[in-house]
Amino acid sequence: MTATTRDDTPVVIEGGGVEVRTQAIGDGLSVAFVRFPQGTDMGPALTGLPDGLCACPHWGYMLKGRLKMVTKDGEETYEAGQAFYWPPGHVPVALEDCEYVDFSPTEAFTAVIDHIKAQG
Repeated sequence: MTATTRDDTPVVIEGGGVEVRTQAIGDGLSVAFVRFPQGTDMGPALTGLPDGLCACPHWGYMLKGRLKMVTKDGEETYEAGQAFYWPPGHVPVALEDCEYVDFSPTEAFTAVIDHIKAQG
């Protein structure tokens, strides 16, 4: 079995108030602890991916704030206290300062993180 805390999980993206920490936790899954300040739009960082959208699915829980998820089919808003599933094909936009924890397939999430880091 594997467990981790936010503070023990390595930072993989940082800057402008954005913080993404992620670590493999077993069976092909990773956990991510994410903080986005109000106004964060991940769209520009996802440019170059198919349709400019995150291709990784995520299951998680909103700890703080509100987040808009933009897809080819429209938008949906998530807020503190909600569990979520985001299928592939989305772009997060922070409507308020927000924090969430999610679980994702390690290989797919690593590919997205590597793409974002290459944009910076």
